[in-house]
Amino acid sequence: MASKDIWVDKYRYLLNGDGEKDTKWKFGAPPNYDVVNELFEEGRTKIWPEGSLGEQVQNLVKSWEMEIFHKVDVNDYKTLDPKKYTFSLNGREPITLEEIGKRFGGGYIPLLQTSMPEDLRGYDPYKETRESSHKAFTTTFPRGFALEVLEVYSGPPVIIYKFRHWGFMEGPFQGHAPTGEKVQFYGMAIFKMDEHYKVVSVEFFYDPGELIGGLLKGAKLDTYDHEAFKAGSSCPVLRNTG
Repeated sequence: MASKDIWVDKYRYLLNGDGEKDTKWKFGAPPNYDVVNELFEEGRTKIWPEGSLGEQVQNLVKSWEMEIFHKVDVNDYKTLDPKKYTFSLNGREPITLEEIGKRFGGGYIPLLQTSMPEDLRGYDPYKETRESSHKAFTTTFPRGFALEVLEVYSGPPVIIYKFRHWGFMEGPFQGHAPTGEKVQFYGMAIFKMDEHYKVVSVEFFYDPGELIGGLLKGAKLDTYDHEAFKAGSSCPVLRNTG
């Protein structure tokens, strides 16, 4: 049983305990998800029975997402095998962790790949860095971007599930004023696991435009310096919302 002095996230494992004592964290310490957990509990449409496959898949996805965004060293990843792991969005060619780092820098950028012509992109992920994209979305969603698993169609070793992501646009985005409105999108995903129950392949299928379109509804702000925003230092508060 956890000590009263140890903070434990009930939806994400691999944040605390002896197994994480040497983990290198992006912001120096494990992220705190209390705020987004509250958003999740207030807005979820599905409550999985304790111990059910749905609950296990939902917690796996949340833990995978936490590791991808907050653990610095891929050797600290425990939900996936960094040597075998590949990622694909909307049927694109699978790419390894090394390729993700070289081509996109990581963070949100691989999740927002687009085939839209450059002049039609409301948000161009290829012009962003890992840090600028993280800052953009955590500023826009100060309470975080909640995730729920709606359906699970198959369990390990090939997990197929339907999900919903949502948050409230309570901060500016790319020069657009906050609207306070809910922004959400739905999608499907396939997680393949090896014999050690490590994720070795992730495929997502969704329309990034559903997210970006909802963030461009606000009025254009009079002053917005994109380059200054990209260069801005990371806010210590934002590290706990992503």
